[in-house]
Amino acid sequence: MYTENIVVPTLILDKEKCKKNIHFMVEKSKHHNLIFRPHFKTHQSRIVGSWLKQLGVNKITVSSLKMAEYFANDDWNDITVAFPVNTREIETINSLAEEIQLNITVENTESIEFLVSELEFEIGFFIKIDTGYHRTGLSFDIFLTIDKILKLASKSNMLNFKGFLSHSGNTYNTKNKSEITEIHNESLYKLSLLKKQYIEKFPDLLISIGDTPSCSIVDDFSGVDEIRPGNFVFYDLTQYKLGSCLKENISVAMACPVVAKHKNRNEIIIYGGGVHFSKERLEINDQKVFGMLVKLTEKGWQFLDEELFLTKLSQEHGTLKVSDQVFEELNIGDLIGVIPVHSCMTANLMKEYITPDTDIIDHL
Repeated sequence: MYTENIVVPTLILDKEKCKKNIHFMVEKSKHHNLIFRPHFKTHQSRIVGSWLKQLGVNKITVSSLKMAEYFANDDWNDITVAFPVNTREIETINSLAEEIQLNITVENTESIEFLVSELEFEIGFFIKIDTGYHRTGLSFDIFLTIDKILKLASKSNMLNFKGFLSHSGNTYNTKNKSEITEIHNESLYKLSLLKKQYIEKFPDLLISIGDTPSCSIVDDFSGVDEIRPGNFVFYDLTQYKLGSCLKENISVAMACPVVAKHKNRNEIIIYGGGVHFSKERLEINDQKVFGMLVKLTEKGWQFLDEELFLTKLSQEHGTLKVSDQVFEELNIGDLIGVIPVHSCMTANLMKEYITPDTDIIDHL
């Protein structure tokens, strides 16, 4: 069994579930006639990327220029960096732009002015729009700044305006599918006003959106040209609780050794802490939750009859609050599986996956 050689916290990837998730989103984008540019920040793996490439995906999104370099070296030639451009990385921008179709994201005139003067090769750029998440981006109705950005960009033959890009990350703060749909529809409305404002002057402009909850559950993409979900390849406990996926769609789980038991509290201590899971958490039944327990099996894992959770994390320690039955079943030295709250953060920390077939899947 693949678990025999696991001695420290190890992230397990169920390849078949992951491939089914990929197939689902590829087919959904085709059904709605959308450009599919998946975000690779979740898996950060050339091998997982190859599973998408096998289904005809040829455009991707990343969150850093370092990630863009990694995938460009694996023959991905059309890459959007969906993070506000960092002008201090201009050498890397020029180096990538010489080799591939590189698209960057801007939201201020200062960045455009810098690019006008320093770009050596042609790139595309999206203007980042805030449709309600309030992390970064321009409000959809700040036409004066948008006009200034476009005017400045027109001074350079190296800058090609691609369109407007948004991320409705506020869908992650919802409680159900109805709230997700409401946020999605509000975003579509705001972006439609932008498209109406600029489509005559820029007939090829794209509207690009990219949150997994919306892309997973909605069927109205009116006015949208491109989707960029990322978390869908793995899903996680957050997506399950939001209703974005079923438990059976989650394709990663952490295998953690049991190192201590405390009968007076019905708590199991595992080797698996914040340095493995991150400290992303959910509030479930009035308690902080950092993951959900699963039983490891020969083919991966299976869900327990009751939902039991990872309730406390320190740097290396994790605390599981369990039932009497599970407490008695688990022994020191056993392995227990944990579905992470946020698979993107967990994968980024672990840097590698193992499959139930004992394949090692590399990571940036």
